[in-house]
Amino acid sequence: MTDQCRTLVVDDEENIRRLFLKELGSGGMFIQTAANGAEARELCTAHHFDIVVLDVCLPDMDGLKLLSEIKNTDPDLELIMITGYGTIPDAVEAIRLGAYDYITKPFELERVEFVIEKAFERARLQKENKLFKRQWQESDKNLLVGQSEWINSIRTLINKVAPSEVPVLITGESGTGKDVVARELHNRSSRSNEPLIIKNCGTLQKELARSELFGHCKGAFTGADQHQEGLLELAHRGSMFLDEIGDLPLEVQSAFLRVLENQTYRKVGSKKECQVNIRFLFATNRNLLQEVQEGKFNEALYHRINVVNIHMPKLKERKQDIPLLVEHFLTKLRPERKFSLSDRAMKILMDYDWPGNVRELKNILERSTIISENEVITEQDLPAELISQEQSPIAHTGWMSLREMEQSYIAQVLEQCGNNRSRASEILRISRKTLYRKLQHN
Repeated sequence: MTDQCRTLVVDDEENIRRLFLKELGSGGMFIQTAANGAEARELCTAHHFDIVVLDVCLPDMDGLKLLSEIKNTDPDLELIMITGYGTIPDAVEAIRLGAYDYITKPFELERVEFVIEKAFERARLQKENKLFKRQWQESDKNLLVGQSEWINSIRTLINKVAPSEVPVLITGESGTGKDVVARELHNRSSRSNEPLIIKNCGTLQKELARSELFGHCKGAFTGADQHQEGLLELAHRGSMFLDEIGDLPLEVQSAFLRVLENQTYRKVGSKKECQVNIRFLFATNRNLLQEVQEGKFNEALYHRINVVNIHMPKLKERKQDIPLLVEHFLTKLRPERKFSLSDRAMKILMDYDWPGNVRELKNILERSTIISENEVITEQDLPAELISQEQSPIAHTGWMSLREMEQSYIAQVLEQCGNNRSRASEILRISRKTLYRKLQHN
């Protein structure tokens, strides 16, 4: 039996609990036990299990009711029911509520172990199928495109770092592709068959940041009417990518440092420690060292996340990759049509300074494929500002700063969206919080 299977045995008979601990626990299976429903609830809240072996008759509650509660909380968890009073109606009801199998006492331990193994195999298969479907849907984000010296050196570093468990801090301007690097690190690691949980810290509400990351218990605060799992629990055994880590509320940073140091945390409203096994990846477009000096970022957390740094260059620093990026995006954006660029259109793209980086290139190509009346995108299909900038000496003398170019682009997107900031933030691929901050700096 693989040592990755975590099993909870819930039975009021002490000899049954000891039997599982002695016979199966010594064989490599991780076993924890509970004598009643209340203990089982606590353990399921504090720990992560793959299988629950559950007695129908418990001293404090109906086992079938507990089965239903557990499945509602964690639909992917497999439950095996056992009882000394087995009836066909009970068996039918248990299966209807989501139990994997139903075994009556007295039972042979080998039989139970076999059922646990099969249930664990099914749980793993379902998890892998979900992961494969998600990866297939997001396959266009799983490729680092380019052959520039910058990109080749980043690929080499990814290949070296991915198999390790060290935290990685990915830096670079917005739109440079930091999320692609995170996906590549996960996909090339030993955790590639496990979840990659992605969260932009800029979208975390300050008051609910702890709850969203760590989860909370029922009654932990006003409105917490049920148990809620956090992102850490979802990322167990996999990887977690926290984008814009500089936006993580300062008061949450010290609690998160504890997770990095010993892989434990406490849910909001709970005094129990929860153990997780997660590989952490981070990204930022800020100068975190400067923010540490200004007291805006936890110094200990900075040193803990900055074990390995991968820096993504601006698109204007790797312009030789633009033709490959164009081909890649045109294929992914409109696979049903074979788009290409005229020589003139490609020259305009090569001459542009790309303040919005790769994200801006993708957005412009998406717009052009919609506007173009045929499969060859010409300069007439490109935004006017690209052509006007190419003709302006400002584009080549450095008179316009990158900040001014970014502000101009944001203003144009807002105008096209009728000043709808939510839609603008979607097109720019930044959070509304980041968009508001950039507008305030205008």
